[in-house]
Amino acid sequence: MFSMVLRKLKQESEIALRHLMVLHQVWKHQPIGIFKLSETLGMPKHRIRYSLRVLEQSGIIEPTQYGAIIRENAERELERLKKEIEEIIENTEEVKRMLNDL
Repeated sequence: MFSMVLRKLKQESEIALRHLMVLHQVWKHQPIGIFKLSETLGMPKHRIRYSLRVLEQSGIIEPTQYGAIIRENAERELERLKKEIEEIIENTEEVKRMLNDL
């Protein structure tokens, strides 16, 4: 059961990393479309499309006729995400410490 929890955590962290990779490319090259993101990141278009949808629903990016761009008020949401990631890192480091003590 515990290994299943860790496996799920690993999968979710890989998805979050993919979303952040897409966000990073949008930030650097906006406006940017699905085809260019897919080519640049070497990921299938359906995964890029899903990441873009998640980022849009999170209020970080918005679609335009020229491709995805960063929303004007995205900084607030990005700061919230940074805080959440720090909390995840702290929890993960605590799990690692506890496992090393076993």
